[in-house]
Amino acid sequence: MSTVTAEILVKAPVKFAYRAFTNATAIREWLCDVATVIPRPHGRMYLWWTGDFYTSGHYLEVEENKLVKFRWFSNIDPTPTEVTVTFTEKDGGVNVRMDHEVPSDDSWKNMADGFREQWASSLRNLKSILETGVDLRIAERPMLGIVPGDFTEEQAKSLGVPVREGLRIDGTVEGMGAQKAGIQRDDVLVGMGGKPITNDFASMQNALAGKKGGDVLEVEFYRGAEKKTVQMELGKRPMPDVPFNPVELAKQARAMYEPALIEVQKCFDGVSDEQAMQRPAPQEWSALEVMAHLIQNERFNIIFLSSLVGGYESIADDFGGNINASVEAIVKANPSIQLMLDALNRIVNEILIYTENLPAEFVENKSSYYRFGSGILQPGFHLNTHTHQIKEALVAAR
Repeated sequence: MSTVTAEILVKAPVKFAYRAFTNATAIREWLCDVATVIPRPHGRMYLWWTGDFYTSGHYLEVEENKLVKFRWFSNIDPTPTEVTVTFTEKDGGVNVRMDHEVPSDDSWKNMADGFREQWASSLRNLKSILETGVDLRIAERPMLGIVPGDFTEEQAKSLGVPVREGLRIDGTVEGMGAQKAGIQRDDVLVGMGGKPITNDFASMQNALAGKKGGDVLEVEFYRGAEKKTVQMELGKRPMPDVPFNPVELAKQARAMYEPALIEVQKCFDGVSDEQAMQRPAPQEWSALEVMAHLIQNERFNIIFLSSLVGGYESIADDFGGNINASVEAIVKANPSIQLMLDALNRIVNEILIYTENLPAEFVENKSSYYRFGSGILQPGFHLNTHTHQIKEALVAAR
C-alpha cells in the first residue's frame, strides 16, 4: 500500500473541522453536493457530486475532535480504500491531515495522483469555508445573469416552443452576460458550450464545469418556434460582504428588502381586488398569485434557516416546482390586495427578527451562517423579477 497525503492549517476551532467530516450539512458545504452520514463505527457514508461521481462506504473509527477514519469506495474505483483524517490543534487553529491509503501497483498511479489533487483542492475550500464562510465552488463559478423559471408542457405550448426539455428564462440581470447577448424572458435555453441544457438544472452546472468569468460560450435557445445561437460572455461572481453580527446582518437585509417591497406595493396603486385576481391567461398567475409565490419564498427562507441552525439541512432530490394549489390557498386565505401586502410584509419582518436573534454558536459556524447571510442580502433579485411579472399581469387585467 502507498499513502496519498494532503493537509492544511485552518484558523478555526477544532470542533468545526471535526464537524466538517461528521455532519451531513457541513460535508455538503465544502466537499460534495449531497451527503448522508452516520458518524460512528460501521455507520454509513454516502457522498454525491453533480455529474456522475459518487462514493459510498462507512466509518471505521471516530474520536471526537481528534480522528475520523472511513472506507471510501467510489463508482470509478476498482476496490475500496481507506482515509484517515487527524485533527491537531496548532497556532490557535487546527491542522487537518488526510492520509488516503491506496494500492501501490502501477494501475493505481493515476488514481492516486487524482486523489492527491482533489483532496488538496477540497481542503483549500474547507479552509475558506471555516475561516470566512465563502464556498470557493460558488465564488469561483461564473455567472450568466439569468433568473431560471419552470418549463412545463403547458408553457411550451403557450410559447410555441417545439421542445419539452430546456431551461425557461424568467428574467435577466441588467448588464450581465445573458442580457448583453440578447436573451429575454421566456426564451428556453437548450444548449451551452456544446452541452445540452435540459429540465434538470444540474445540466446547467455540468455545462459550466471548469469555466470561469470572462470565458465566452456558444448558447442555443428557442424564442418561440425559432432556434437561435449567440455568443455569451460569462461574468465574474461578486460575493457579498456578510457581517458576522446578526443584528447588523438583519439591518442590512432590511435596507435591501424595504425598497423592493415599496416597489411591489406601488404596483397596486389604483388597482381593484378584482383586477389583482384576474389571470392574464388560464395557465398564468394573477398579480395576487405572484404575491403568494413571494410569500412562499420567504416561508422557505425560514425553514431553510431553521434547518441550518439545527444542523440538519433537508435535501430534496430536485426542485419540485411551484404548486398551484398552495399558491391559490394563500390567495383564498388573504383575498385582497391589502391582506396580501400585509402577509408579505409580516413574513419578511419575521425572518428579519429571526436573523437578529440567531444564536451565538450558529454565528460562530461561519460556513452555514455565511450561506444564509449571503442569500438574505440579495432579496431584491427575486422580488424585482416578480415585480415585473405583477405589472404585466395587471396590464393584462386592465
